[in-house]
Amino acid sequence: MARPRVLVVDDAQANLDLARYVLEAAGFDVEEALDVDRAWARLRAVRPDVILVDIQLPGTDGLTLVRAIKVTPGLDDIPVIAFTAYAMAGDDQRFLAAGCDGYLAKPIDVRTFAASVRRYL
Repeated sequence: MARPRVLVVDDAQANLDLARYVLEAAGFDVEEALDVDRAWARLRAVRPDVILVDIQLPGTDGLTLVRAIKVTPGLDDIPVIAFTAYAMAGDDQRFLAAGCDGYLAKPIDVRTFAASVRRYL
């Protein structure tokens, strides 16, 4: 059985490194992108099984990326999860309204993070 592939889009290298470490240890293949342009480059190269998107990215914000993915044939069925430090009341509803399939808060809990991602597969 193939390892599930996740694309993590986050502008903080430390967040990417931690997510990669935890997810690879749990059996995922991890692609990463520091910004929206790099995310599109990775999406053209590989089709992930799930995408984690930080909401605050340099240049184009994460919700704009989510909306674009959800209207792109061949990508529109991939679960896209908001992956952000936003924890304000109502933000989860804003993320879902933008097309996100779920929401994972940062900082991550390394004990439960991989299982939380896996449930979106």
